[in-house]
This record gives sequence, C-alpha cells and structure tokens, in this order.
Amino acid sequence: MAAISSELYPSENDLVYEQELLRNPFTLKLWWRYLMAHSESPFKKRFVIYERGLKALPGSYKLWQAYLRERLEIVRSLPITHSMFEALNNAFERALVTMHKMPTIWILYVQTLMNQKLVTRTRRTFDRALCALPPTQHDRIWDQYLFFVTQKVIPIETSLRVYHRYLQYDPNHIEDYINFLINSSLWQEAAERLALVLNNDTRKGKTKHTLWKFSHEVGRLWTSLAEYYIRRGLHEKARDVFEEGMSTVVTVRDFSVIFDSYSQFEESMLAYEMEDMGLSDEEGELKMESRRMKIFVSNMRTLIRRRVKLFEGNPTKQILTYTEAVRTVDPMKAVGKPHMLWVDFAKLYEQHNDLANARVIFNKAVQVNYKTVDNLASVWCAWAELELKHKNFKGALELMRRDTAEPSFEVKRKVAADGNQPVQMKLHKSLRLWTFYVDLEESLGNLESTQEVYERILDLQIATPQVIINYAYFLEEHKYFEDAFKVYERGVKIFKYPHVKDIWVTYLSKFVKRYGKTKLERARELFENAVKTLEEDYGLAKRAMKVYDQATKAVPNNEKLSMYEIYIARAAELFGVPKTREIYEQAIESGLPDKDVKTMCLKYAELERSLGEIERARGIYVFASKFADPRSDPDFWNKWHEFEVQHGNEDTFREMLRIKRSVSASYSQTHFILPEYLMQKDQTVNLDEAKDKLKEAGIPEDEMAALERQLAPAADKAVTKERKVRFVSAGVESQSDGGIKTNANHEEIELPEENDSDEDGSKRCPFCCFWWFDQKERPA
Repeated sequence: MAAISSELYPSENDLVYEQELLRNPFTLKLWWRYLMAHSESPFKKRFVIYERGLKALPGSYKLWQAYLRERLEIVRSLPITHSMFEALNNAFERALVTMHKMPTIWILYVQTLMNQKLVTRTRRTFDRALCALPPTQHDRIWDQYLFFVTQKVIPIETSLRVYHRYLQYDPNHIEDYINFLINSSLWQEAAERLALVLNNDTRKGKTKHTLWKFSHEVGRLWTSLAEYYIRRGLHEKARDVFEEGMSTVVTVRDFSVIFDSYSQFEESMLAYEMEDMGLSDEEGELKMESRRMKIFVSNMRTLIRRRVKLFEGNPTKQILTYTEAVRTVDPMKAVGKPHMLWVDFAKLYEQHNDLANARVIFNKAVQVNYKTVDNLASVWCAWAELELKHKNFKGALELMRRDTAEPSFEVKRKVAADGNQPVQMKLHKSLRLWTFYVDLEESLGNLESTQEVYERILDLQIATPQVIINYAYFLEEHKYFEDAFKVYERGVKIFKYPHVKDIWVTYLSKFVKRYGKTKLERARELFENAVKTLEEDYGLAKRAMKVYDQATKAVPNNEKLSMYEIYIARAAELFGVPKTREIYEQAIESGLPDKDVKTMCLKYAELERSLGEIERARGIYVFASKFADPRSDPDFWNKWHEFEVQHGNEDTFREMLRIKRSVSASYSQTHFILPEYLMQKDQTVNLDEAKDKLKEAGIPEDEMAALERQLAPAADKAVTKERKVRFVSAGVESQSDGGIKTNANHEEIELPEENDSDEDGSKRCPFCCFWWFDQKERPA
C-alpha cells in the first residue's frame, strides 16, 4: 500500500476544524470554513478535504460545484489525452448521482466532454440530461446541444435527427434549422421547410411578408419562376405560373411586369412556330394578337375589380365599368371564371341595398351561354344565397325548383333543330345545384318534398356515395329506419369498391346498432355480401378465389358446372388464362356428372389448343372420349376430328379412329345390355342387381361372366374412382381378377412393349398409353 504524504495530514492549525467536524460532520458551514482556511494550500490538500466533505454531504450542490470547477481549472492546461481528464469525468459521474436535477452540473460536464472531442459520449450525455431534467429547464441544455451538433466533426445524419427532436420540443425555431440546412448545403429540405414556414403567419416575430424577401419585387419573383420552367422546356407550366402571378399580385407595377414578360414569352413561342410552320408575317401578327387577347381576357376579372376599386365612392362609374365588362367579354372564349363578373355586378347592387336590380342582373346572368355547366350552376347558387341572406326563403326554394326543372320536349326539339345546345339544356343534371337544393329542402321544406328531391337525384343517376349516406341519415332522423336501410341497399347496388366502402361501413354499423341480436341471420347475410363484394372488386384476388372455391364445393352437383365456369372466368380475368388449368383439373375430378365432365374437358382442350399445347389438348380428348358414345354424341367426335385435321398427322388421326371404334364397341356391349341407371358413373354399382337384370333379359352365361368381370372392380371400390387427368388408360389395357393383363379391345393386335421414346421420334402421350409421331404431315 502506497504511503500517504505527510503534507496531506492535518497540521496543528487544523486541529480546531478537525475537532469541530468530529462533533458536527454534517454541517456545510464547517467544511466550507475549513476549505477557505486552506485556500492557498496545494490542490492535493484541498482534494482530501473536498472528498471527506462530499462523503459526509453528498447532496451539497455548493461543495460539488466548487470541487468540480477547481478540477476543471487544473486540467485546463493539460492535453486531452492526460489521465486527469478521465478522473474528472469520473468525478462528474459521481456528482450526477445526487446532482442529476442540477442543469449547471450537466452543462459543465457536456462542455468538458466536447473539449475532449468525445462525440458519442457527449451525445449520450446530452440525451441523459434531457431525460433527467424537467422540461422547463430543457432550454439550457438544448442551446448547448444545438451548438454541439452544428460542429463540422458531427455526422450530418446525427445533426438532422437532433434538430428533428428539437423542433418537436419547440417548433418556433424552425428558422434556425433552415439556416443550418442552408449552411450544410441541404437545399431540398431547406426549400421544403421554408415553404412550410410561409404558410404560418409569424415565426419568431417575423411576418409572412418579412419572410418573403424582396417583397417590393414580387412580380419579378413570379417571372423568375416562369423563366425557370421555360428553360426546362415546361412551357405549359410556365404559362400556369404567369396566369397565377397575374391573378395574385396586388400592385399595378407587379401586374405589368408579369404581363409584359408573359407577352414576350408568347411572342418568342410564336416566332418559333412561324419559323417551323413557314407562316407569313401577317399571319403571325394575327396569331400574336389573338394570344395577347387571350392573356388579357383570362385576367379581365382582376383588371375590372381593380378598376371598380379605383371608383370606390362613385357607384355610377362602377356600374358602367361592370356594364362594359359583361358586354364585351365573351364567356365562351374567356379563360378563368367569366361568370363571376355577373356575380360581382349583382353584389355591387346588393351592397347598395338595391335588391331589385341585383335580381335583374342575376336573371340576365342565368341566360348567358357559358362554357361549362358548372359556371351556370355557380350563378344560380349565388342568386339563391342572395335570397337566403335577405330572409327570402320561399324565393330561394322557387329558384332551385326552377333551375333544376328538366327542359320540355318542345324546347329540346327546338334546340336539336338549331344544332347548338347551350349549357342551360344540361343544367338539370348539375350535382352542384341538386346538393344545394336538397340542403335547402332539408332546412326549409318538409319530409315529402325532401324525399322527392333525393329520389330525383337517384333517378337522374348523378348521386354520389355521400348523397346516399345523407339521404339515409335524413330518413333516420325522421324514424324511417327501414326506408333508410333500403336507401343503403340501393347505394351498394349502384357503386363499386372503393366508392361503396363508406356506404357499407355506415349501413352495417347502423343495422347492428338498430337491431343488435334480434336479426342475426339478416346481419350475417349483409356482412357476407359486403365481404364477398370487397374480396372480388377491391383487389383481394386470392381471397376472392377462395370464396369461389368454397362455392364450387357447396352447390349441388347439377349446378357445379355453371359455378366452375364463373370461377374459371374470374380466375382468367384476375390471374391470366394459364392459371385456370388447376381449376379445370379440379372440376374434372370433383364428381361432376359425366355429361358435365365431357363439357369441361372440351373447354379445357380448347384452352390448351389456344395456348399452343397441342399434345396436352390431345390427351384431354383421349381422356374425355370414354364419356362420349359415338352413336349418341357425334358433336364430341366431330370436334376431335376437326382438331386432328388441323393439328394432327396420319398417325394421330388413325389413333383417334381406333379409340372411336373401341369406345363404340364398349358402349354397344354395356349400354345396350344394362339399364341406363346402372351405367351412371355417379351411382354405386350393385353387382347382384345387375346379374338379376341380365338373367331377366335372357343374356347367356358367358356374356354375363364378361360383364361381371367388367363391373367387379367398380363394386369392390364402391364405384366413383377419382378421375386423374394425367393418368388415363383410355381403354388400352384392363386388369382382370387374376391380375393378368388382357386387351380391352379384342379386335386390336397386341404389340410388344417399348420405351417411352423410340428412335424414330415417336413419343408416349402424358395423358394415356398411346404413341404419336412428330408432326410432319397432316392428313388430307
């Protein structure tokens, strides 16, 4: 153990302090007086006193602060790699055990760590400080934290994350973050953040006007933006900027700057077109004048409103201005909202309490032929709002009944004869008018009149999902719950997903809330219908296929074919034709009646033929042949005949004829002898019953024995063997009771066994035991 230096022991002058501390070791004043008495002593001596005092008073902020500051002064002149820094860090950690609520200690510590260039440890200490201190003291920590992350040695990703956290604490300092982004050359995010700032009224005392630099040159800013798009070749976007700028600037100077720049742009574009198209100077001048007029007309309303404002206090000149404007502006050629000139004109009379003339202006305005129906509808709505504003409720309703009335037959015939259909002929189908009208009826009318309006909207087929929901809500408010549910039913039939989703959700929630457990079956049916429609129409294709698959298993056998046809059609639509192969095979093996199996096989074969899979199609024909008696079902054999003529060769054609003879012989032996109900593949074969029937028919014993051998395997296996499309024997060989292979067709010559592929190029069919050769020649 190292010896303790004698100078660290108490001296005779220290005995007074030591005796007092022995009696009262937990008194801060005594320890402080002891330290003051040794203010000129070496730090090692004071270090011992500090450590003893802190051991007795670990919660003394005064002692810890003085101790840590002295240790900081000692290491200030030392290199950061000196061991004293690690001892200082340990002292800070010991202090924070009891001083973790003191922001000054945290600040001293993080400043020390920053000086030591310990980036990770500094960041984690800042995070610990924010977790330990109350939010009211976070400002002191954040100032140091942001100073730390803006240093060059800090990774930019770390700085961004710290700033994002800081903005959650205090969003008002977004400008500091923007300045940091600019200094870091992160232009994209800086621009996005600056755009967000401009949407707020004030930031750190700055108004939106202040944030927009060079506010006295707004016009030049708009033209600069337009020129940027012009240089990029986005001419239509540049035109949009020019148009928006002229409609938003507030000074004549800015407007003239944008207008002149817009005109110069159009002139340069026209000059390019003239050169490209070879137009003459006169034609080019006419075209340029037309473009200038278009620019002027598109901003006519802005200019007129400015002029009217200039004549404020002189109603006569204001009226003359509007009169000249509505007389000269052609709404069919104007760009923007020319109908608002009429609305502003009528409002001018309203402001002077002259409602009679305001109505006259509106009456003339609704007779103008505008470019779109929505323009005319806006004028009617503005007129109705004028009447409502002045408590003329009956007049407002009459206006809406008038504008939503369908034109008479005579009017339609006359317009058709003229060949020029004005927007007034289409006004009765304006959804904007009808929604305004139905709101008026709900507020001012009665139940019957409101229902008539809603029903008229549905009859015109202009309803939206929101109209359906509003109609149902209206009926519920008047306690017509079943009628409301009928409206929901009509809505789910009109719309498809995703538009019908809101109707279904509202309908189901209302129904369950209304009836609870009393109508479970109906509620279950509604949910199933909603889910089924959702599965099929809203993109959940796999789930929809699962629903179809369950349906094919649930329906009776006589309806399975139609169900499978729907299943296959939807699978082809959703996943493509090749994906239907699995469904075809499933259908053939599902226990369909023989005639339906044959129908499904023909469709399957046609699918394979259309995909170019000739061999697979031929194998399906071979498999299906045992369900088609050539004498009673010539259509099947004609289709196979046509198939072989088109795609086969001499060998495959002969094979088809051989199978046809074999199947014909098989049917002549069984179908002629056995009653038809015994030949149904879907029925269990009763061998004893068959023998009795044969005896009654006078069939000889040897023929009965042959039929018995034919029916025995089916009886042993309780009939209905699983039909596997890929393992079809096609009647080539059959297994006798003794397990000996015998020819099913006695007229056929028995051939020696061969490999699956012969030297002459022949191949074995994957669906049966027949051979065919590569397609070389087609039979005549």
